[in-house]
Amino acid sequence: MQKLSLDALAREHLDRAAAAANGRSATTVYGGHEHTLRQTLLALTAGTGLADHDNPGEATLLVLRGRVRLTSGGNEWEGRTGDLLVIPDARHGLEALEDAAVLLTVAKKG
Repeated sequence: MQKLSLDALAREHLDRAAAAANGRSATTVYGGHEHTLRQTLLALTAGTGLADHDNPGEATLLVLRGRVRLTSGGNEWEGRTGDLLVIPDARHGLEALEDAAVLLTVAKKG
């Protein structure tokens, strides 16, 4: 059994993101390349994000802190602390509207 504090990890990676030139910091919380399920904590400073990219499988985004915008095609969804966004099975991007930490959960395709 392993126990992690997502709140402590969010604080740590928000500090790292603030110090990073690209305004981002991330760590794998669970899983990896050898697993179907992968959870990644991602911290972004306001105004930074991830450019459009393909979805590798079923995915959700839990907003741990802050506010983000998820975009796909002509659609967009905002998420705030405590919101769970289901990532569409299509190209999508993510932008931090304010300093934010999110937990990305992906179950990669076969």
